[in-house]
Amino acid sequence: MSRRKSAPAPTAGVPLEPRRPIVSSAHLVSPRSSELSEFEFGLIVSNNAFSRWIVHCMAAAGLRELTPLDVLVLHHVNHRARDKRLSDICFIMNVEDTHLINYSLKKLQNLGVVQSSRNGKDVTYATTEAGRRHVERYREIREACLVSALNANEALNHEIGELARLLRVLSGVYDQAARAAASL
Repeated sequence: MSRRKSAPAPTAGVPLEPRRPIVSSAHLVSPRSSELSEFEFGLIVSNNAFSRWIVHCMAAAGLRELTPLDVLVLHHVNHRARDKRLSDICFIMNVEDTHLINYSLKKLQNLGVVQSSRNGKDVTYATTEAGRRHVERYREIREACLVSALNANEALNHEIGELARLLRVLSGVYDQAARAAASL
């Protein structure tokens, strides 16, 4: 009968292996902030998961074949039940390319969930009754599938709020860095 050798016990205070950052592009890791590369990788996978989620949620709500941007535009047009101008939608969503938002608006109009109207020189957009029904159904599905699964308590909700604040701050840093890079 052979005896198995047990693994040696780790020596107290000696790390088994140094922590390596989880990144998608090791060549971009800066010795000044490897955490930034980790954040960017987290942002990439989170963005992709979020995009997949909103498309599937909207499909379950009855609107199939929408892109993530289409879903976000529909939600923003519906926001606070106020008519929105193209420039306002672009500004709030931080989208520079107005043609991307315009394309989504045309697509949503063709589906009958957004309508346009003219107010003087301005064209504004609002959700139709059908659009509001799809958005409400999306909300119900979101509550059942996402909010219930998260099962957040007060502490987690506070952390989520702090993370949202940090993301808004970092978006400003990335915008400033983009302007600096564009001027090179």
